[in-house]
This record gives sequence, structure tokens and C-alpha cells, in this order.
Amino acid sequence: MTQQTDPRPLYRDALTWVRGLIENVKTDQFSLPTPCPEFDTRVMLGHLVTVVERSRVVGEGGSAFSIPLVTEEVPGDDWASAFGDSVEKMLSVWSDDGLLDTTVTVPWGTMPGRAALWGYLDEALVHGWDLAIATGQDPEGPAEASEAALAVFTQVLPAEPRGGDVPFGPPVDPAPSAGPTERLANWVGHRR
Repeated sequence: MTQQTDPRPLYRDALTWVRGLIENVKTDQFSLPTPCPEFDTRVMLGHLVTVVERSRVVGEGGSAFSIPLVTEEVPGDDWASAFGDSVEKMLSVWSDDGLLDTTVTVPWGTMPGRAALWGYLDEALVHGWDLAIATGQDPEGPAEASEAALAVFTQVLPAEPRGGDVPFGPPVDPAPSAGPTERLANWVGHRR
């Protein structure tokens, strides 16, 4: 896999996995910490919805910053439905093949649409992993998506420097038994 590969099928698979995780989160788990130190489980749910909303807005030619970093509330705390609705809208926007080569601006820079979607794929997998760890679910996402994202991100995100303008922690040495989703999370600085 390279950054020139169409990431949409991989992103769709990752989002399907994340939705399954969200469906299994119980309200009494909302205050649990996640491996992402800024987010407890409830905030992570809101961020996952936001990430998909941001990818939709970017595909529509808008600014990702017009969407808050975290969606704070959804009706009835039905995060799975809110996430699913956001995914459907986003996939509809990105069904246009021309967007893959259209220049878009995302929080981490200006680039072709396909490169932006690789970034959003990474966010879905890593934050899905965070949510799974926090709530005791299987933390391994779709292998093909995770392996592809890991291959791309080890090329485009250097091990150093990290911190400051590079919003990732230092890479974490993965456990010998770590699957590709955990290795991806470790590469961007997340640990169990």
C-alpha cells in the first residue's frame, strides 16, 4: 500500500469496526479513561463523531475547524446512531472519485483528498483502539486497513521530532504479540 492507494474502502471498513465498538459501550463506562490522555470514554465518543463530521466537511470544500474537536451531546446518548449517520453522510460526499485528487485543507495541512483520508483512517483506527482498550473490547480493527495505515504512517510520520507542532507522542515499542492496529496506535505514541 502507498499513499496513492484509494483509502476509501479501508476507511469504510475501519468505520464499520468503530461503529461496532461504539454500539457496545455502556453508559456506566463513559467516565473510564482511555489511552488518549485528553479523552475519557464519553469524550472519545464525541471525538469519533467529530472526526467523521470533519472528513465530510473537508470533502465538501469546507474547513475542518468549523466542526468542534468534540461533539459534546447527541440525543439520548445514542452515540452509535450519531456516528452511523455521520458516516453515511461522509461516505456519500467522498463517493466522488474526483475528490481523491482535489486539494483539501485539513488540520494537519493542505493536500490531495486521498492523503487527507489516510489521516482520517489513522484517526479512526487509533481512536477505535483507544475506545476498545478503555471498554474492554477487542482492540484489533480490520487487519487490511490497519496494516495499510501502518505502512503509510511509518513512511509519512517520522519517529522524530514529536511533540509541539507534531501532535504525537514518541513511538512506543509494541508488545511482541501486538497486532497491526496496536502497532499503529503505538507508532503515534499511544500505549495500553
